[in-house]
Amino acid sequence: MTAPSTTAPTRTGPLRRVTAAWRRSIQLRVVLSTVVLSALVVSLVGWALLRQITGGLVDDRVEVALEEAARSSSGVQESLTAATAEFDASTQLPALVSTIVSRAGAQGYEVVLVGPLPEAGGATSPASGERFTPGLDLRSVPTRLEAVVESPESSGSSWTFSTLSYDADTGRPPVPGVVVGTQLRLPADGGNYALYHLFPMSAERATIGLVQRALLTSGALLLVLVAALTWLVTRQVVTPVRWARRTAERLAAGRLEERMQVRGEDDLARLATSFNQMAAGLQTQIQALEDMSAAQRRFVSDVSHELRTPLTTVRMASDVLHDARDRFDPALARSAELLQHELDRFELLLTDLLEISRFDAGAAALHLEDVELGELARSVARSVQPLADRTGARIEVRAPAGGCFVEADPRRIERIIRNLVSNAVDHADSSDVVVRVSCNAEGSALTVRDHGVGLRPGDEVRVFNRFWRADPARARTSGGTGLGLSIALEDAHLHSGWLQAWGAPGGGAQFRLTLPRRAGERITVSPLPLVPEDAAREPVRA
Repeated sequence: MTAPSTTAPTRTGPLRRVTAAWRRSIQLRVVLSTVVLSALVVSLVGWALLRQITGGLVDDRVEVALEEAARSSSGVQESLTAATAEFDASTQLPALVSTIVSRAGAQGYEVVLVGPLPEAGGATSPASGERFTPGLDLRSVPTRLEAVVESPESSGSSWTFSTLSYDADTGRPPVPGVVVGTQLRLPADGGNYALYHLFPMSAERATIGLVQRALLTSGALLLVLVAALTWLVTRQVVTPVRWARRTAERLAAGRLEERMQVRGEDDLARLATSFNQMAAGLQTQIQALEDMSAAQRRFVSDVSHELRTPLTTVRMASDVLHDARDRFDPALARSAELLQHELDRFELLLTDLLEISRFDAGAAALHLEDVELGELARSVARSVQPLADRTGARIEVRAPAGGCFVEADPRRIERIIRNLVSNAVDHADSSDVVVRVSCNAEGSALTVRDHGVGLRPGDEVRVFNRFWRADPARARTSGGTGLGLSIALEDAHLHSGWLQAWGAPGGGAQFRLTLPRRAGERITVSPLPLVPEDAAREPVRA
């Protein structure tokens, strides 16, 4: 079995880090962009300079080669013309070759003498060993130049670029060069000869190579200098921005006294001043809101506590009236029952208000122990079933036999389940309420499903607001206060859990509570889906 390859993460790791650095650092983006653009500019300028220098050197070399070839050819032709009649071809030709070869060696170029040339076409006479510079490869003379120079109609000089090659035993490498060809007439035999001057461009090639190296070195140093200067310049701009970011992060973390340092009077200094003014304004507003919130919490707590004493007195009087209602006439007896019922709701409201004030003040505490959600759900179902009987609803609990255990505060979890089940009974419209319990490696979940009026889009978030009601005209079967789901959400968050809602108009609703196995642990997936399985196949009621 082949082991899985581990090369992909190695290749993608550096690329991912470079990509992350590119996204996060504006200084890096500016420096790299500047270096790339500078490299393009330097490359274009260097290419233009190199082309101009190369063209100038080549043109100068061609001009010198043409002048030297013309001077050499005319000098040789004059010498041949001035020769006496005693010289025949057998003596004049070797003297000619010796003269031009010695002169070429002294001037630093090569020569090739071809001839005599045919008068009207035909093959060119092969050159003897004495008719070219020793060691030169005759293929250095391009064929296209031979065709022009050695034709009967040739007049004047012709030239072209070529690569000058040498025999292997000379040890000389091929070099670029200029080949200039012209025709000479040998008076001794009246024949025409082709004389080629081959001027090597070794010095020009060395000069061009030196210029190339100088341009590359200068360009590289210039790019390094540009990168360093850009880094320093952008650092002056980016550093205050980074200070502002760090200060903003500290402000967001609650350290409202943090401020930026103001240096100088430039735009960045004015930015720091404006930022500090904004931070001071935010600190003032946040402090005012905190003071107002604290005052509201104290007010709610104080009012709730202050109402306890008169409520106790009213409760005692109500209990007396309620116990004696059988001796009253029907109207008074009904009034006593209503008074008792509303006092129960009022006491529950005060209890919820005190609990909300503890959540707002951050004073809520957990008393943790192992809790089995299935047993807790069955206990709540038994206690709420009498309320469900009034509407004809039935509460069904479906939990695994092995149990689903979590570390939680049993009082708070029971309160969450009771609120969810009571809320479902209120909106079930005589349909069954199904409570499901399940668990996985991360935690446990409980869902409460009803088939009542459901929720409109957006209500799944608003349903947890304090005193929110989907239908203000709808009566509460359980006698709730409007704070139950808000308290349930806070209880779930206190356990690092989730409390979520789903609903569809006419399709009922489902609430899902997800709790970690250990309080404070992080959960990533719930054992139960938020959208019920029967949601897609159940017909929506109008």
